[in-house]
Amino acid sequence: MELRVLRYFLTVAREETMNRAAEVLHITQPTLGRQLSQLEDELGVALFEHQGRRVVLTADGLLLRRRAEEILELVDKAEQELNHSEDTVAGTVALGYGEISAMHRLAECAAEFSRRYPLVRFSLFSGTADVVKERMDHGLIDVGLLMEPISVEKYDYVRTDVVERQVVFMRPDDPLAGQEAIRPEQLSGKPLILPYRYQNLMRNWMGPYFREENVRFVENLPTMGAILTAMGQGYMLTIQGALPFRDPSKLAVVPLSGSQELHSILAWKRGQPFSPAAELFIKHIQCLLGKDQQA
Repeated sequence: MELRVLRYFLTVAREETMNRAAEVLHITQPTLGRQLSQLEDELGVALFEHQGRRVVLTADGLLLRRRAEEILELVDKAEQELNHSEDTVAGTVALGYGEISAMHRLAECAAEFSRRYPLVRFSLFSGTADVVKERMDHGLIDVGLLMEPISVEKYDYVRTDVVERQVVFMRPDDPLAGQEAIRPEQLSGKPLILPYRYQNLMRNWMGPYFREENVRFVENLPTMGAILTAMGQGYMLTIQGALPFRDPSKLAVVPLSGSQELHSILAWKRGQPFSPAAELFIKHIQCLLGKDQQA
């Protein structure tokens, strides 16, 4: 399986027609069709279904698209890492993070590093902790910002100095919006919007007042949940830093009474080889946050 053919495959998957994909790739349509037929023969599966002039991915094709994207992303990352001179710090550092308050701390670290080493580029990826960890394990992310509690057996890390607080977002005209803190019983029977990863955390906070039937939506990233909350579709329980640019005219935020404080870490996979730029960035965050460094 050649990398060139994988790029052909992804182009056809994106364009959904052989003719348009051939134009994008600057090759003839018969050549493209022959290459993809050989790929299907090599793998022993059908990758495309023809629907008139369109071609769509089969179930096997969808699986290959995911793996091909990961493979080519890793190849591109390796080429960037190796393309540096001995006396100049350059290349790409890949960062992954959840949408939490500590994003600001990570941004500060990256901005300071960028000022010192302007030839280094940062590749930024936002996702849940599980997705960020998966990409770290595959070598697609160098440093990940993760919320505790989380399993760190495979990682080295430094703990950030940011405290994450559990809150509830609601419309500013809601009767509860003026409260200093919200107690679990005040949300009893009300429609809820919960974060995918922290469902159990929020269930535990509500205790006997939690009812599964009151959960209207579950979200992995907060933007859609915020829109639904502003529409009056529920109370969104999440982390305060999930919406750093909240519009107070559309959303009010109130702390959850008695909820636990959470912390976050900047982690990297133990024993993994890094590019010079990534190694230097890891040393950079260790110097900034090194008092709580763990091995």
